[in-house]
Parts: sequence; structure tokens; C-alpha cells
Amino acid sequence: MKKSFAFLTFVLFLISAGAFAQISRGELAGQMNTLQTAVPFLTIAPDSRAGAMGDVGVATSPDLNSMHWNPAKYAFLENDMGVSISYSPWLRNLVNDINLAYLTGFYRIDDQQVLAGALRYFSLGEIIFTDFQGEYAGQHTPNEFAISAAYSRIFSERISGGLAFRFIRSDLTGGTVTTGGGETRPGMSVAVDVSTYYRQPLTLSDKDGELSFGINISNIGDKISYTENQEEDFIPMNLRLGTALKIDLDAYNSMTFAFDLNKLLVPTPPVFAQENPDSVLFGQNSDVGVVQGIFQSFYDAPGGFQEEINEIMYSLGMEYWYREQFAIRAGYFHEHQNKGNRKYATLGIGLKLNVFGIDFSYLVPTAGRTNPLANTMRFTLNFDLGNTN
Repeated sequence: MKKSFAFLTFVLFLISAGAFAQISRGELAGQMNTLQTAVPFLTIAPDSRAGAMGDVGVATSPDLNSMHWNPAKYAFLENDMGVSISYSPWLRNLVNDINLAYLTGFYRIDDQQVLAGALRYFSLGEIIFTDFQGEYAGQHTPNEFAISAAYSRIFSERISGGLAFRFIRSDLTGGTVTTGGGETRPGMSVAVDVSTYYRQPLTLSDKDGELSFGINISNIGDKISYTENQEEDFIPMNLRLGTALKIDLDAYNSMTFAFDLNKLLVPTPPVFAQENPDSVLFGQNSDVGVVQGIFQSFYDAPGGFQEEINEIMYSLGMEYWYREQFAIRAGYFHEHQNKGNRKYATLGIGLKLNVFGIDFSYLVPTAGRTNPLANTMRFTLNFDLGNTN
């Protein structure tokens, strides 16, 4: 009897192992498995220029909104002071009261050093809470904001570096009691960005131009939690790198072509065994520390290398300037269908008159018949305050 039972157990083990083996890495890579973070508002393109160019910005020419894309670019701005204000009605296909506002500015210390600051505010509209019986239990206007400060320095005529610090606060519940009886609280975190920017003048045929490269590792910071006992969530730590090529067609016309790659530096959710929810079947345990999570994000996808590649988002952008006064922009953003499926084309215009500039962008989704991102618009006002000396 004991031998028969042992043999039966062994056969069942082989059958179950064979069933698991039939699930290939390729099949896992083809399944939906999005990366999960808290405070995703930090990843939204806040300004109209980059928003019109497919969300590129890490290597484009420096502007007032470089805080989000690459703080190192601030050091190469020509003016000594500037302020920019951006506003975007968000997800208008779903609701009519979600908005993103962005205020940023910079101040030049000397020929090599620049200080910059930014405030990002995200309002999620009004939410009505109910109790277990469906009775009215209050209402709240969820909001999130991030305050950033950056230092940028030129190391040579071609390269600069930047360091940014960020405080993040996310109030989604207004202290509402959870189903388990615990009180909620605003989630808070601090983070840092590390960036660099390189530019190289060049000549293409008889046209002057400039080739630039940029890298920005952003939102490296603590996990965030909304209750005392709830598991903490990663904030959207991100690696952004890219290049841009600007060509002066003549004394009045110029073109810029830009390309960005993005990868979230957070662990990929693993696949757990059905009979044991605590046992990781494919991938790796995602409940790890911040530093381990950053490194693990490059090799922990359950679908293997193919799924890691699927996690890379890319952006293409184009910008045309006439006499540095009127701009036309267009771009495209791509995210794999199993990682969020954000695919959209963008377009926009810009106008610059002395110290004042205005930019506008419009987003056109290319994935799905109905898309919450449809009809997304951004508006930006720029004020270059010139020399302060």
C-alpha cells in the first residue's frame, strides 16, 4: 500500500510538473502584466511642448519645463530667470473634473550654476463615500502634489549635470475608514533625480546642427502607503534616455527630431502558483526594498527577456521653428499592449514673442475605439525674464 501511494504521488507530481512546463516564457510574455506603482501622476507629461512631441524631452533643447524631463538642461538656458505655467484637463472622456497644473521656474546663480523649482498639483475631482449599507458617509476631493527643487551645473561647454529633490504627498481618501476598520492617511514620500545632458555641434552637408543626448533617472525614493498596516507601494522610479538632432535649414528655419526610451525601475508582478498564493511560480518576489527593486526591474519579468523588452516605452517627436517665433510639433508615444497599451499621436503649436511664449498640444489615441486619453489638451505659458544683471 505504501509503495502504491508513493508511486501515485510521484505520477501526480510528474503530471503537474508537465503542466507547468507547458507554460512557456513566450506565452507569459504575451499576457497582460502591467507594472504597478503609486502616484502615477508623476509620469504625466506636464507641459505642452513635450506633450506635442510624443512625450519626448530628455535630450531636446533646454526649456523652462526641463525639471520633469532632464534637470541638467537648465544649466544651458540662455536667460537668467524664467517662469512657466501649464494646465491640462485630464481624462475628459471619463470625468470632467480631473486636472493637472504645473508651475516651474529657474534662477541663474552664475555662468555655470542654476537653481530651479517646480510644483505639480493633480486634482482628481469630487468623490462621494458610502458605508457598508450604501448610506452617504461624506465626500472628499482627492489631490496629489509634488514639490521639486533642482541644482544644475555646467561641467564643460558640452556637458552638464543635474540633481533634483522631490517631496510627494498623495491624499486620496481624506481619512476614510477602510473595510477592515482602519483609518487611512495621506501617503508621503521623498525622492531624488539624477541627470546629465550632452550636446555636440555638427555640420550635415552645408547645414549647421546640434546632436544632443540625455539621461534622467527620476523619482528614486521611498515606497508609499495610505494606512498603517497596508503594504507599501513603489513610486514610479523611471529611467529615461534619448537623443535629439537639430538642423538649421537656413537663417529662418530649423528642424528637430527626437527619440526617447523609458523604463520603470520597479519590479514586475510575478506569477504565483494557484495552489499556494505565496509561492512564486514565474518571475521573482516583488515585495523587496527600493534598491533591490531598481536592479531587479531589469531581469525579473515572468515572461523573461521578451517581457522585459515589452516594458520599454518609446517616443518619437518632431519640432519645426520659423525665426524662433512660431513652432509646429508632432510626435508618437508607444507602450506595449500588455503593459498598459497607451498608444497615441500628438501635435501642437507654439508662439514666442520677446519674453512671452504660449504652447498648445493635442493628443489623438491610436489604440482602441474609445480611450480615456482622447481629446487631451495642454496649455503652457512661458515667461523668459532675461538678464537680471
